Amino acid sequence: MDIFDSLKISSSALRAQQIRLNTISSNLANIETTRTPEGGPYRKREVVFRSTDSPFAQKLEQSLKGSVQAVEVANIQTSNAPPKIVYDPSHPDADANGHVAMPNVNMLDEMVDMTSATRAYEANVTAIKAAKRMALKALEIGR
Repeated sequence: MDIFDSLKISSSALRAQQIRLNTISSNLANIETTRTPEGGPYRKREVVFRSTDSPFAQKLEQSLKGSVQAVEVANIQTSNAPPKIVYDPSHPDADANGHVAMPNVNMLDEMVDMTSATRAYEANVTAIKAAKRMALKALEIGR
């Protein structure tokens, strides 16, 4: 694997983690949203990653010098978990029994996911910086 492969892998991971962080932010911003254009409460969104498939020529080259794959966002899916039902008869969206369907977003889960995404982002930034330092050191050797 050369230095450019490591930069491609880390940059694709940075893009994927950025999308993950944006999705988590959206979930947290809508944690109290009980009315959406689709109807009903906001539903948690989750990011699904997959490794990228390379064209045949790239696959052949990778098999000759070692397999290298990157990551991309395959899908942002809506959670199938049911909404939380809360008793609040004063809420404008309460039903006849005083129950309100609240979003299925858990603050603690979102904060853990955000911390994980942030750490993964930081690790990839560190990998890019290390690759940059190695390239600079290699250039110094050539002087």
